[in-house]
Amino acid sequence: MTTNFLAHDFCLPAGSAPVACVDIGGTKVAVNIVDAQGIRGKVAEPTATTGSNDALAQQIIRMVGQSCTAAGVALQDIARVGVSSCGPFVLCAGLVELAAPNICGGMAGTARGLPNDWQTALLEAPLRARFAHVRVENDGIGALEAERRWGALQVNGVPIANCAYVTWSTGIGTGLCVDGHVLRGKNGNAGHAGHLFVSDNSDALCGCGNIGDVEGLVAGNAIARRFSAAGYADAAMLFKAAYAGDTSAARIINDLCQVMGRMLYNLIATLDVQRISIGGSVYWHHRDYLLPKLRAYVQGKLPALSNGCELVSAGLGERVGDFGALALVV
Repeated sequence: MTTNFLAHDFCLPAGSAPVACVDIGGTKVAVNIVDAQGIRGKVAEPTATTGSNDALAQQIIRMVGQSCTAAGVALQDIARVGVSSCGPFVLCAGLVELAAPNICGGMAGTARGLPNDWQTALLEAPLRARFAHVRVENDGIGALEAERRWGALQVNGVPIANCAYVTWSTGIGTGLCVDGHVLRGKNGNAGHAGHLFVSDNSDALCGCGNIGDVEGLVAGNAIARRFSAAGYADAAMLFKAAYAGDTSAARIINDLCQVMGRMLYNLIATLDVQRISIGGSVYWHHRDYLLPKLRAYVQGKLPALSNGCELVSAGLGERVGDFGALALVV
């Protein structure tokens, strides 16, 4: 599955005020400025996880300023800020705070090793105190909207009405669309399929405190936690070993794909979607190896549900996070 959209050619219409696009992940934060000259001034840093629980919001405010400087744009000219963030979200006075397992160390406690005791990280309130127009959405929703507008979840420019986006990265996230409606839920958390329980593995502690959910089993940081003692310090080393013929590594990856494949099938069975696009760093760097395995775990399972649904790689590739934030403000 490919797309004719060229990310590097994107620009706003002439005369449009610049917008800031913020992509928050469990590992890094990236900020771009987008205007009539295109996408410019990208800056990226490791996600702030130390200090007070407004540290992430203050990091974003500083990085928007740095991105403006790099792009040659005046900070006061920024019309809107779109924030595509890992979740879950908690609403406080109607404003989003993050209860993100890979950012907030107070959720699972010291066993996860995060250097803070935050139950939530302030986000929307500090940003709204600095910028006039801010939109915050779960990164699964941002990526879904971008994929429906420019990527693999549209056909000839028409967004697919029943579809999903799944990221397999530091964490596991999804964005869901049924009958043309993007699903959000009471707190904007619809689509957190990464926290579905699928196992009793005692070594699968998720940052949310669950033991044995999808994210605790197969996310990028879960691979490092679960298999470093076997000699696979991270996902890259695990896949490198499998490519070199290591049967133990290949067996581990097959087990990971079984968990992810079951999650994908459960989405199909629950939502009756036509297409699921998949991105995220773990998946994207090994997509040619993983996609056939994931398809095999879905195909043939209750054909009345699974037939007519295809799994594809994200049309926006490694830029889906950047464009997820952009989709929120254009």
